[in-house]
Amino acid sequence: MKRLLTALALVLTAATAVAPEARAEVVDAQPNGFQVKRTAVLNAQADKVYAALSQPSQWWNKDHTWSGSAANLSLAPMAGGCFCEKLPNGGSVMHMTVVYAQPGQGLRLSGALGPLQMSGATGHLGWTLAEKDGKTTLTQTYDVGGYMTGGLDKIAPVVDQVLGEQFDRLKVYVETGKAP
Repeated sequence: MKRLLTALALVLTAATAVAPEARAEVVDAQPNGFQVKRTAVLNAQADKVYAALSQPSQWWNKDHTWSGSAANLSLAPMAGGCFCEKLPNGGSVMHMTVVYAQPGQGLRLSGALGPLQMSGATGHLGWTLAEKDGKTTLTQTYDVGGYMTGGLDKIAPVVDQVLGEQFDRLKVYVETGKAP
């Protein structure tokens, strides 16, 4: 429990540094679960957006990793693939498992991010891509359910901020080819 509270405090502290434009929408939040969602039009074709999704080491904020380095992140975009992170001394973290991968159309993962790993909660992170006229509408949703001391609704705004920041960083990476 002490580790969970410490991790939550770290996430809350980091989340206060997130710019207001990085907020995604908390669609619903209940003690037993929540959903956050974000949608944007990216100035890129869907295949390029999909390829970038599988390179979190290029756009994920290092402050939201266990190792302190986004370079340690990897994502294998195929059913059963791992969104994983290397830790020092040969350690590792499995953040999520890929359950659906369709190039240019969508990517879905199952698992728990951050402090949710230390609770009885799990989630579904999905990205849906829809291309029109060389631009791609990217929609990101994260549905979480299960048990967390104090209720999952309490952590929903923090998850909203953190995932909103990653979404915005992905958009910048896709459109400029550079990490934010």
